[in-house]
This record gives sequence, C-alpha cells and structure tokens, in this order.
Amino acid sequence: MIMEKRIIECVPNFSEGRDMGVIKQITDVIEKVEGIKLLDVDPGEATNRTVVTFVGEPENVMEAAFQAVRKAAELIDMRHHHGAHPRMGATDVCPLVPVAGVTLEECAEYARKLGKRIGDELGVPVYAYEAAAFTPERKNLAVCRKGEYEALSKRFGVKEENPDFGPCEWNEKTARSGATAVGARDFLIAVNYNLNSTSTRRANAIAFDVREKGRPMREGGSPVGKIMKDENGHDIMIPGTLKGTKAIGWFIDEYGIAQVSMNITDIKAAPLHVAFDEVCRCAANRGVRVTGTEIVGLVPKSTIIEAGKYFLRKQQRSVGVSEEELIKIAVKSMGLDDLKPFVPEEKIIEYMIEDKNKKRLIDLTCKGFAEETASESPAPGGGSISAYMGSLAAALGTMVANLSSHKAGWDARWEFFSEWAEKGQDMMRHLLWLVDEDTEAFNKIMAVFAMPKGTDEKKAARAKAMQEATLYATQVPLETMKASVATFPLIKAMAEEGNPNSVSDAGVGALAARAAVLGAHLNVK
Repeated sequence: MIMEKRIIECVPNFSEGRDMGVIKQITDVIEKVEGIKLLDVDPGEATNRTVVTFVGEPENVMEAAFQAVRKAAELIDMRHHHGAHPRMGATDVCPLVPVAGVTLEECAEYARKLGKRIGDELGVPVYAYEAAAFTPERKNLAVCRKGEYEALSKRFGVKEENPDFGPCEWNEKTARSGATAVGARDFLIAVNYNLNSTSTRRANAIAFDVREKGRPMREGGSPVGKIMKDENGHDIMIPGTLKGTKAIGWFIDEYGIAQVSMNITDIKAAPLHVAFDEVCRCAANRGVRVTGTEIVGLVPKSTIIEAGKYFLRKQQRSVGVSEEELIKIAVKSMGLDDLKPFVPEEKIIEYMIEDKNKKRLIDLTCKGFAEETASESPAPGGGSISAYMGSLAAALGTMVANLSSHKAGWDARWEFFSEWAEKGQDMMRHLLWLVDEDTEAFNKIMAVFAMPKGTDEKKAARAKAMQEATLYATQVPLETMKASVATFPLIKAMAEEGNPNSVSDAGVGALAARAAVLGAHLNVK
C-alpha cells in the first residue's frame, strides 16, 4: 500500500542558551534539509540551554538531526559550559517522537540508526535512552547522564559505563563535544484544566487525586497528619488514578482562576479525553467544576480526532464523520476554546506543517475540478478521476451508514453502522489523497523529460529517474484499484442491512466503485 505522509518530531537540547548567534547557525542547518519544518526555538539563559523542535518525514528528520549535532559539536565547547540544567554534551539529548504513521518502536530504530551515524561519522559518544535503550537501566535518562559532563572522563573505559555508539575514550575531541543521548519517546502533551475556583489548594488536591505519583499517605487520613514512612524512610504514597501523568495545581493571575496543570507522558495509558473526564470526576467530588481545557504547545491530529470519536460514542452517535466535525466535537466537549479560540491550523502538528501555498485538486469546488479536468492541461486525467469516483463510492456507502445509525427505532444497531461509517471515512480520505497523488505522479514523469542528457552520466541519471517515476506512476492507479475494491464490502453491507430508503444510493456507490476500478486499471496498463 502506498503510504501517506509519515511524520516524526525531533526535540534536541543544545548546551547554549545565551549566544543566539550560535543557535541560529544550528537552526539554519536544520532548515536547509528538505521537508523539515522548524516549529520552536526556546532558549534559557539561566540553564544555558536551548530546546529546538522540528518535524518532518523520518529520513529527513534524521538528516536534520545529524547536521544539527555536527554543527553543535563545531560551535559549542563543553569545557567552558556552565548552566543550571543537567547536561553532558554540546547536543545534550536528541529524542525522536512519533507523530503520524510511525510507531514508537520504529522511532526507537530510527534513533539507534541516528546514534550510530553520530558516533561513527562525528566521533561523538552516544548513549541510547528511553525506548531506544539497549538495557532497562538506560531507559532512564538520568542513568545515561550520571555525573553529567564532568564525570565522562572517568566513565569512559568502564565497561558498564561506556556509550552505546562512538568512541569510549576521553581525548581533545570528546572533551570538547561531550556525549549525546539519542532516544525515542511518546509524544508529551502539556494541558491545563480550568477550574471555577481561585483555590490553589483545591487545584492541588485534584492534581494529587489524578497524577500517577499520587499523594503521601498521612496518619489518620488527615490532610494535615504526619506523613507516613516505609522501612527505608521513604514517603508512603497513595497512587493517583491516571498512569503516565504528572500534575500540580496553581493560580493564574492572567485568567484569575486556578488550574490543574498536567503533563501526559504516556498518551496510550492516559489519552487526552480520558484524562479530561477523570479530572472532571475528581473535581466534582470536591465541589469544583472544570470549565475548559488549555493545550500548551502542539498536539498530534490523532489526539484530537480520538477525543472527538470518544465523545460521539458517549452520545451513541456515529463516529464516521469528517475530520472537521470530529475536531469541533472535541473542542466543544473539552472546552478547548474556553480561554481563547482553538485554531486547528495553529495547534495541530499535521495542519501546522502543511504547505499552505500548495494547491490541491481536492480543495477545488466540484465546478472548478470539472473545469480543470476539461482544460487543455493533461492532468488531472483518468487516474485522478478514477480515484475521485472511488472516493464518491466510499462517500455514498458512508452516507447510508450514517443515516442508518441515526434512524429512529434502530438505536440498538447504531454501533454496527457507526463502525462501517468510520471505515468508509478512512477509505474516502485515502482515495481523495490518491486524486492528487495520481497527478503528482504524472508531473514527476514530466519533470524527468526536462532533465539534461548531454553526457553519458546525465543520460544514465535521466534513465534511472524515468524508471523510478514510471514505476510510481503505475503504483498509484494500482493503489486506486485496491482502495476502490475495498469499498465493495461497505456498499454491500449497506445495500443489505442499511436504511431501505437509501438502497439506490448504495447502488450508485457500487457503480462508482466499479468505474473507479476499471478506470484505474486502464491507467495501470
């Protein structure tokens, strides 16, 4: 299957927070890599450290990270570095984070590949940490960074302390660069829950109820009782209800309210919508109401989409609706616009990195698409039209599923139809993507024709590029055939099980799917 865009995030921390000229040189090499979007540069003077955030497709991100580590090693001399934050190298940490179409396990492999290249080509010692760690102990960054930069000279050469990649010796080069920790971790979501209270004490109590660490156990169960200790003298803790979360309560002067401020470090254990409901429950138990939610920074699209589906399911409504509708439901359900407007293009990573200047066929009106097809331009042609017919087939099947899910008297079967509608939306989105991808594939062939062929070397490069472009131009309509065939079970189920008043719509969907398959086949041939 031809894959849509895969995205990972990289958040390197550089040991320089006072000279922005140095940081600018590092971010310049990051932005020079094709397909990379620089999202944030956050310097800290006291920590003498800058956190940089960028995203892109995996191979591009790894290249940008490598070039950034190279440049940092050239510009930052750790022998003269001082700052409040723990550190051990010019590039102190370099985590990779899955955003879309990539698993954490895949990110861990990318991190190891990146770490090996840094060690081999740059001579910088690298420790693999978190999901990329080779041993359970090194999952903890503090273990990798034990003793910080000052301890590296003693650690190198000790078997259990040696880095995973790169040199294991202290010399002029490693003394200058220090070591780097390269790892993979889940996406971290920073979220604040707005309360109808000004009490920091109440906000803290709610935070302690939910955060994984919980609160200390006190004698007599009294909030002012003496903290109980175990046999080793450590506080005995009562765990909170949400694993993978950290939280505190505070008062925000700007808003005049108290908030529960939370970091969700494991979005599988504590999805945003689950955390929201749990904070609401614990707040209600203390006579407090959550009035809304504030997301700090960016979030993956999947986080908001899954939240929208969750709240629709609670209403026993079909989740097979558009992305825009799911986002709207999530925003309204969690009060994401309570304090300020929630603008998806500014808060959702995938929307943030879209090329706003790129014109897509699927953004045209029906009239505009028809007129563009009718023009003397050879694209869009039969391949894009076949994909569009396939998307309409999926859309018709999805429509029947949604009508059936909400039909009066059919309440007991809403979930059956909702599941089909959800599948139909996924099919439709993929086929719509293929509409533009088919035209892109054709344009790649046209671009090859413009390549120079004056020398044998250029002729060979042109021939190779033509072979690759032609192969891809065949793969796209083949994918359209497969994706269109996949709509038949949906359409069949809706014709047999769906609202009988819509059987003709299912029938038209079947005809559209058949035309899509046959049309795409002509383009493959």
